[in-house]
Amino acid sequence: MQQKKLIQNLNKLNKIKKYFFYILILSSSALFFTFSYGYKGVFPIDSFLIYDAGYKIFNGYHPFKDYWSITGPILDYFQFFFFKLFGINWFSYVLHAAIINLLLTISVFYFFLKLGLNKNYSILYSLSSSILAYPSVGTPFMDHHAVIFSLISLIYLILAIKLEKNIYWFVLPVLLLISFLSKQIPSSYLLILFFIAIFIHFFLISARKTDILLYLSASSILSIIIIAFVFYANQIPFKNFLIQYINYPIGIGETRSSNISFNFNNVISQFKFIHFSILPLIFVLFIILKKTKKSFEIKKDILIIILSISSTLIFIYSQILTKNQILIFFLIPFVLGMSHYFLKKYYENKIIISFLILVLIFSTSKYHLRFNVDKKFMELSNVDLNLAINAESLDNSIKGLKWITPNYRSDPIIEINLLSELKKSILDDGTKKIVITDYQILPSIVKINNTSPNKWFDFLSVPKEGDIFYEIYKDFFIRKLKEQNIETIYLTGNHEVFLVNILKKGCYEKELINKISFKINIKKCLR
Repeated sequence: MQQKKLIQNLNKLNKIKKYFFYILILSSSALFFTFSYGYKGVFPIDSFLIYDAGYKIFNGYHPFKDYWSITGPILDYFQFFFFKLFGINWFSYVLHAAIINLLLTISVFYFFLKLGLNKNYSILYSLSSSILAYPSVGTPFMDHHAVIFSLISLIYLILAIKLEKNIYWFVLPVLLLISFLSKQIPSSYLLILFFIAIFIHFFLISARKTDILLYLSASSILSIIIIAFVFYANQIPFKNFLIQYINYPIGIGETRSSNISFNFNNVISQFKFIHFSILPLIFVLFIILKKTKKSFEIKKDILIIILSISSTLIFIYSQILTKNQILIFFLIPFVLGMSHYFLKKYYENKIIISFLILVLIFSTSKYHLRFNVDKKFMELSNVDLNLAINAESLDNSIKGLKWITPNYRSDPIIEINLLSELKKSILDDGTKKIVITDYQILPSIVKINNTSPNKWFDFLSVPKEGDIFYEIYKDFFIRKLKEQNIETIYLTGNHEVFLVNILKKGCYEKELINKISFKINIKKCLR
């Protein structure tokens, strides 16, 4: 009896060791690929956005209250956390993205194991996820966080329906809220779909209605209390949150959705591997629906397949709506894995499954080369990355970063020298100042304790004159300049365009620093 128990314990120990080894491999992949490509090349407006946002919070400023923010407040706080632990540097920044990539990778692995997919296949789909998710940008970005946490929330909803475990119901609202506070979509659309799926499961399938209601409610209430506490503790006006994060972006979304072109290339061609991955799920769904007797288990599977297909289509629609470079290719291993699982369960065919694996390998290689190696998401696909130089020459805090941007693709040292000249000018200036630029690492490099009243500047984040929110934005912007007693604003590129209608005409003096930067004295503008 004791010998039998000893053998069982040894088997359990060996199993734990094996899974530890698998997790080690997957963790290494998730971290390696993110760090490898997070240190190669930058696209200033995207690459430095959350870096500066984390620095703002490090200096005691908060979104909605101290700076206008239409997206991603939770990334600002996450980055602040990494800066607190590891210092204000590029390593801390890339580590943030790498940890989220790791979280997705392990979640996918755990998910497929829980479904019952072979561990080797589970590792394969997870490895693909680790390569295709965060390495394409390499640094924290709102869209990536939003889609990743939405996908993980979908994973936990499927597990909740499939396995009926309370912990899955509990974490679901938390994950969906994190996604929403990263970016408003796709979580807003998924919330509606998830509500419908939960409603169907609650009334037509599940026998554990009390548990579902209890754990979903408890988690939702707890999440709201935590967010309310953050708002209260930091004196963030809820009205500002509604205006900046809900009402104003709704107008942007309505404009974009009305201008979407639903042509073949826009909807089908550029997402062809994702669409192809869905086809086996549709095939299996028809097979299941033909069954005359539908057991408890089959009803769950029907709901899960419809939920998976619908969610994937929402991800695609949300990607089209953002009008950004495509980032959702990491859905391919997830959807292929789902197709693999259901084909094996209802229509096992080794040839089809082998073909799915070939599609996985081909699509992973294709998008790895295009988006990670060639840096297409960062607009660097036609740039010789071998020309990149060490950014340490600009500042030690970004040591190791291989600097090259689309602006100075053939001679990055020119850009570094121009920024070094701007850096010196700011450091020599004893006035109260802020920087308005796409190079949002500058405030941390020169250690400015004041902050720009906007998270970043482009023609979406800044309401246009005539927009119903323009006067609210203008009043907010001027008030924040006055509160900080700002005298000088440093600008790069064409960013003056965001000030001409905000400040009084002819109230400021302009002084050129070099061909990419200048400064203005705004003392007269704030009287």
